[in-house]
Amino acid sequence: MNKKLIAVVAGTCAVVAVPLLLLGENLPVSADEQKKLTPKEVLDELMAGNKRYVEGKVSEPNIKARIEASSSGQYPKAVILSCLDSRVPVELVFDQGIGDVFVGRVAGNVENEDLLGSMEFATKAAGAKLVMVLGHEACGAVKGACDKVEMGNLTGLLKKIEPAVKAVEGFAEAERTSKNHDFVEKVIEQNVRQTVSDIRTSSPILAEMEKKGEILIVGGLYSLEDGSVKLLE
Repeated sequence: MNKKLIAVVAGTCAVVAVPLLLLGENLPVSADEQKKLTPKEVLDELMAGNKRYVEGKVSEPNIKARIEASSSGQYPKAVILSCLDSRVPVELVFDQGIGDVFVGRVAGNVENEDLLGSMEFATKAAGAKLVMVLGHEACGAVKGACDKVEMGNLTGLLKKIEPAVKAVEGFAEAERTSKNHDFVEKVIEQNVRQTVSDIRTSSPILAEMEKKGEILIVGGLYSLEDGSVKLLE
């Protein structure tokens, strides 16, 4: 720490009011710190970060210090599978910075072999304690799946969302389109639940880690209206 800064801080009556971030404490966790974290602690930290984000009180990024601190290694706390949507800036949503979280993005936040392998690396090899599938309201990929859109390689991707579309009941055939807001939102939630279930089914490694309490696998929904994340039970 800069000696002049120490002197100024030590010499003021408002020492307790000096944010830790100003003292250079907003850095990625170390390997030892990562090991000590529990999955529940990581989840709680992300949700607390989301609260700060919603309130517009996000942390100082401390970018230069974080780049330097993480240059020799990374020990992220979580891996988050999000939609491609540009309105869902994952790190910002949870008030996280460089070195804090792994992020995988694909339209419709669906899993495939590559993403499952990435999650296995993030947890089993790199020590992350949480796997989160993050969907969001008004998802364009889900709307496309509801309308059975076909377009190049997008066709195959949207087919991965079809099980969620079919699983949502209580709507007449004419109501099962992207024009029906309530139907779309139900499918969005079901799609997150489906992806969480598929992760457990398709990755024995992740399923076993969750069973042992080494990780949590959870789903959440992001609100485009106010930026909040709701965890799914």
